[in-house]
Amino acid sequence: MLTLDHIAISAETLTYGVPDVEEALGVDLAQGGAHEAMGTHNRLLSLGGDEYLEVIAVDPAAKRPEQPRWFDLDNFIGATRATNWICRTPDLKAALAASPDGAGAIWPLQRGDLRWNMAIPKNGKLPFDGLFPALIQWEGQAHPAQRLPDRDIRLARLRLVSPDAGALKEALAPLIQDPRLEIIGGATPDMTVVLNTPKGQVAL
Repeated sequence: MLTLDHIAISAETLTYGVPDVEEALGVDLAQGGAHEAMGTHNRLLSLGGDEYLEVIAVDPAAKRPEQPRWFDLDNFIGATRATNWICRTPDLKAALAASPDGAGAIWPLQRGDLRWNMAIPKNGKLPFDGLFPALIQWEGQAHPAQRLPDRDIRLARLRLVSPDAGALKEALAPLIQDPRLEIIGGATPDMTVVLNTPKGQVAL
């Protein structure tokens, strides 16, 4: 029902976050855009096929939304790091019905000719301390990954560390089967993205 769509790397600002990621990976990020409804903006990187990575931050020029921003960005502080993974589905309503409480309410969104529906939690915080994926359903054929230059970077592993690892595995089992997904127990929730790059494996 779910397929990995993209990875969110959060930053306090794009001014800091973009150079952090570009230096780590040894490539330049492509232009992204602004998300007016959420008051955020991003830069993008292809991960091959229909997968990509975004560096995302609060847009200081944007109006603050009426509800908390997605990915809990209102409370984000510290080093640029992987915070969220986003999965696409052909049926967002069905995916939400099969997801834990708090996975979000459906928002119709648009940027240029890109149109999508996304489940956004009212408090900005996804289940399992943000480790449950955000859910997205793209409308039409347009998709950001199709427009990005291929820098020969691919996702090798998405590691989720959770104090509720068993419950997280149980929640995800009927929704997604991806051999790159690793869920392990740990006292502190954490996410690590391991990427294969021309310079070797890099963890974000």
